[in-house]
Amino acid sequence: MAITDLERVRIVLVQTAGPRNLGSVARVMKNMGIYDLWLVDPQCDPGDPEARQMAVHAQDLLDQVRIVPRLTDALQDCQRAIATVGRTDLSAPSHPPELGLTWLLEVSRGAIVFGAEDRGLSNAELQHCQRVLQIPTTHSHPSLNLAQAVAICAYTLRRLAIDGSDGVTGPPDSPTQKDYSRPNLPSKMAEDLLEFSTIAEREAAYTQLEDLLLRIGFLYPHTQFQRMQKVRCLFERSHLTSAEVTFLRGILRQMSWALTAAPPTPTEQERS
Repeated sequence: MAITDLERVRIVLVQTAGPRNLGSVARVMKNMGIYDLWLVDPQCDPGDPEARQMAVHAQDLLDQVRIVPRLTDALQDCQRAIATVGRTDLSAPSHPPELGLTWLLEVSRGAIVFGAEDRGLSNAELQHCQRVLQIPTTHSHPSLNLAQAVAICAYTLRRLAIDGSDGVTGPPDSPTQKDYSRPNLPSKMAEDLLEFSTIAEREAAYTQLEDLLLRIGFLYPHTQFQRMQKVRCLFERSHLTSAEVTFLRGILRQMSWALTAAPPTPTEQERS
């Protein structure tokens, strides 16, 4: 079942500094029927009078906001997360809102992550998101205000949710009407996506795998971040279910035990 109910979409703001921005985000979220707002290490108070002034008829979202210290805390029960960026120096491919958010609508809990107003998202924060979204803007003036970026994404999500449940007007191949609604997935794939593992489950597996790869010398401390990014990309393309992550972690535990418990392999000289 897709996220046609937009209450299942989470908006995550990392180190938001401007109370007026925060209030504007709450307002546009409520306009579009999105109610799950999380703040990671916020630099302003949701109770700030300026925030409440800008959150016209949406002060209740500020009252109910969840505040956590780390991005992983905000994503732990989500199955997918997409990062919004304005940077052009990323090696990972970025997607326009229609395509990136269609991908988000395929699972039962997804998050859109927005970075701090002055710096965006760091590479360390980006690694916790499986895809990158970039809103097309002019090269001469690419930077969007935080609340503007949230508004564009929230509107796109609402349109996609409506299109996915009610259909789109006009023929799908019309040059003026691109069909970005949720694709018709095979029933088995749709069932698997319902059981798609949470980010917390996969992060635990990645931590376990990283420790093992360091122990066997496949990773080195000075390059482990870059190489683990490649490992993450490999597994994220597999759409692992919770059961598959549990199975993988069982393999990793057995390998770790074998490294500790098994006697060392004799050298060629010892064999002779």
